[in-house]
Amino acid sequence: MANDKAQGIEGDLLVILRHGPHGTSWLREGLDAALVAAAFGRRVTLLFMGEGVTALVPGQKSGPLGQKGTSPTLEMLEMYDIDTLLVEAEALSHFGLDVDGLMLPARAVAPAELAALATTHALVLTF
Repeated sequence: MANDKAQGIEGDLLVILRHGPHGTSWLREGLDAALVAAAFGRRVTLLFMGEGVTALVPGQKSGPLGQKGTSPTLEMLEMYDIDTLLVEAEALSHFGLDVDGLMLPARAVAPAELAALATTHALVLTF
């Protein structure tokens, strides 16, 4: 029953981030929710899916019209003990990215493992 524990990943909160760093505030709001939960002692797992994987591209600047970048927030994750970062393998491939080239250590997850992740966390939030 390895899938029941999604290869050893389980926790209180799974935050799924589906939006890129610019254009909307969804990514920032998801990261803020994760930081608040971690500050209150929750074990948080972040899953970057779809365009959300682009948030982990190093060297990002502010967005159009001076929209604040998410790099500073991502760099704070370690301070909040958020160290389980997962990225959708298909999205990495789609955007021509490699897990070794991301700004933070993350593990790529295959489609079969994605479904199991939601069952191993008490709460799932999608942004």
